[in-house]
Amino acid sequence: MPVTHANGKICYLEIPAVDVERSAAFYEQVFGWTPRRRGDGALAFDDTTGEVSGSWVTGRPPSTADPGLLVYIMVDDAAATVAAIPAHGGTIVQEIGGDAPEITARFKDPAGNLLGIYQEPEPGA
Repeated sequence: MPVTHANGKICYLEIPAVDVERSAAFYEQVFGWTPRRRGDGALAFDDTTGEVSGSWVTGRPPSTADPGLLVYIMVDDAAATVAAIPAHGGTIVQEIGGDAPEITARFKDPAGNLLGIYQEPEPGA
């Protein structure tokens, strides 16, 4: 699938990590992101769409409880993802229903970064 090149598109993320390998495993196991080694040897990732890539960086504080920017990751099944997050080293900080009627939850990854998940509602719901 060709990558969309468009002015204003979000294309790359740097995610703070304490242990890059642990963070890579978390995002691979919970969200299906594909970890890969860059030419410089750093561990990077591609999301499931192949449209967003990024890397984990050390030496930066996590985006925590009072973010100015909160990133949400789209999921097919919010309930299954909420179960998978703590099973792979994350923590749920806001259960599904906190933003009703939207289907969202918020979590901290193994490095303490605060992110959200979002499930598209069923058509007609």
